[in-house]
Amino acid sequence: MKNIILAVMLTTSVVACKEVNKKSTQTTNETATTTATPVVNNADLNTKTAHSFQLTDIDGNSFSLKNYAGKKILIVNTASKCGYTPQYADLQKLSETYKDKLVVVGFPCNDFNGQEPEGEANIKSYCQKNYGVTFPLTEKISVKGEATTPIYKWLTQKSFNGVLDATVKWNFNKFLLNEKGELLSYFPSSTKPLDPAITSLL
Repeated sequence: MKNIILAVMLTTSVVACKEVNKKSTQTTNETATTTATPVVNNADLNTKTAHSFQLTDIDGNSFSLKNYAGKKILIVNTASKCGYTPQYADLQKLSETYKDKLVVVGFPCNDFNGQEPEGEANIKSYCQKNYGVTFPLTEKISVKGEATTPIYKWLTQKSFNGVLDATVKWNFNKFLLNEKGELLSYFPSSTKPLDPAITSLL
């Protein structure tokens, strides 16, 4: 009789443990589902045009580079506390001078020495107040490491963009796209926005 009672107790304990483990696993899975960062599949980057990318502007609104089809696009990773920050003025001038054929899009980025520490509202205010910026700005993004935003993965890898490999080494690197959203060229920070190397391609 004692053996029967012991067997029943052991069976009950095993079942209880299984139920606890099952609930624990379900909780863990639910937590993972709600907190996991979306993973970008490389297949999503296999596009010949940057017009495919959905972005978020500095005010939190979704938009697509396809909005600028028919114009060239100059993509620039920007920062407010960098030695190259005065390039904002020339970027604005470039945007105004070539407004019929070019759109400048700034991508605020804090990847280099923390030179873009502010939030989006302060970045927007700073750019407008100090440089009269009217060209589009996006939310803060990352251009290097695991957190690299998808469009910069596409811009920097020839296997995706079909044109060139590039490493964004500092703020105010520049990528020029053609009217179809295809990559034309890359320029380092030291190439000023009004440099003939850029304007000759417009």
